[in-house]
Amino acid sequence: MLACSLRAAARAAPLNRAPTLAKRLTASPRRTMAAAAAAAAPSVKQDYDALCKKLKEVSALSGINGLLGWDEMVQLPPNAVNARAAQKAALAGVLHEKQTEAEIGQLLQRLQAANLEAEGLNEFERATVREAARDYRKLTAVPKELAQREAELESQGYQAWARLVDPSRPVYDILLDDYEKGVTAARLDEIFGQVKAGLVPLLADLRARGKAPSDAWLKGDYDTKKQAELCHKIAVALGFSLDSGRLDVSVHPFTGGAHPTDVRMTTRFKQEDLTEGITGAIHETGHALYEQGRNLEYDGLPVNQALGMGVHESQSLLWERMGSSEMLLLLSYLLPLMRKHFPQLPKEQTPEDLYAALNIIKEPSMIRVESDEVTYPLHIILRYELEKALVEGSIEVKDLPRLWNEKMKEYLGCEPESDARGVLQDVHWSAGLFGYFPTYSLGAMYATQIFKAAEKELPGLADDIAAGKFERLKGWLNEKIHKVGSLPTSGDELMVAVTGAPLQPQVFLDYLKDKYPALYQL
Repeated sequence: MLACSLRAAARAAPLNRAPTLAKRLTASPRRTMAAAAAAAAPSVKQDYDALCKKLKEVSALSGINGLLGWDEMVQLPPNAVNARAAQKAALAGVLHEKQTEAEIGQLLQRLQAANLEAEGLNEFERATVREAARDYRKLTAVPKELAQREAELESQGYQAWARLVDPSRPVYDILLDDYEKGVTAARLDEIFGQVKAGLVPLLADLRARGKAPSDAWLKGDYDTKKQAELCHKIAVALGFSLDSGRLDVSVHPFTGGAHPTDVRMTTRFKQEDLTEGITGAIHETGHALYEQGRNLEYDGLPVNQALGMGVHESQSLLWERMGSSEMLLLLSYLLPLMRKHFPQLPKEQTPEDLYAALNIIKEPSMIRVESDEVTYPLHIILRYELEKALVEGSIEVKDLPRLWNEKMKEYLGCEPESDARGVLQDVHWSAGLFGYFPTYSLGAMYATQIFKAAEKELPGLADDIAAGKFERLKGWLNEKIHKVGSLPTSGDELMVAVTGAPLQPQVFLDYLKDKYPALYQL
């Protein structure tokens, strides 16, 4: 496009303000060269359009990678595993080359030097430049040799990478920023310190004096095909479009795909447990609604990406849990649907019984992925404290098993009988995913605060939920969360825009303190 514009300008020059021979002879060569350079320099709009073209190409290639990953999890033949690994590696190489092209760096350098607002770029376009520069800085900070070494020694390589990205910031903050933009360890210390101080005594009191509900009436034999039919109906009722996505089965539920018009989510079913498939489907539908609700006006650009893993998790947990009373209303809508597909469910059991059965605190709560919403944040805080100390160098790897067991006893009142059920139960650290764990609990806290804001802004929301009408809530989330993407620079900034205040851990604690003592008859 740029070359064509210059050729057109050259052809037009003799017809417009052509200098006389005398002026040509007396004109300053330096001034003439400067004028020519100015004429040749691309405009901010041209640079922005050129950048967007390159970013959208990268996004399209990333979509292919997403489909390869979905296929691998859902339907890849066992003998094709090695071939798929080679395909993904080849695509990753192409992606890295595209993402680190020198021309992208040149475009970003010129755009960052300009006054983008004065040049007419709107807030989404300016955020596109900001996010593209952020990604480019991270991707180009790593020499090829270090990237290769990182593959051999994940944690050491990852820390070295973080130091190269920004030597002025604490290493753990750099790692956090990969998963939740704008959050720092200092902010997490503040949030998690408050949550831990509230949860540890609450959990101890519930276990000491509370009476746990029963879920025995839910155990049975539930055909998995009928479970799948039920989950499809629930997902569609919540707003998931089957014209722009799929719901399938995999070993581990997840949401992926290639594009907002091609969102792939999965759940899993247990024949003896009806609730796992349903709660998994609702959870993944929340993720999928975020993906299907992204702003197509900025399709393929960094500003249209999810703000962070914590914000994404908030959208799944909001639908899965809502508020205390609203979750009960949701189950009042769901229980008749469940009975329609599974008439063997006891007729005397009420939505209140289903609500109680879905909110039992695990005893003991040894495994993170099998825990509940009271003990889960303590699992996350334990991991956060240990991984931060490890990255900062205040503890060594050999200290992890002992410290893990000590914190499990202090926070959760139990100790694992082996490292397999303790410090080795997650894959995150072995994969170098330091900074990921905190996003899980940030998501739960975001969700609680966001839902309270929705209640205030949507009169009659409880009646909608009880009637199985979810359009207004979905539309509100789409406008407030999904479409804004990465326009805010942090979760706190998003919370201020949506709820009027940064993340407030006390809102989450109040939700738990209101819900569980009543369930446990305290």
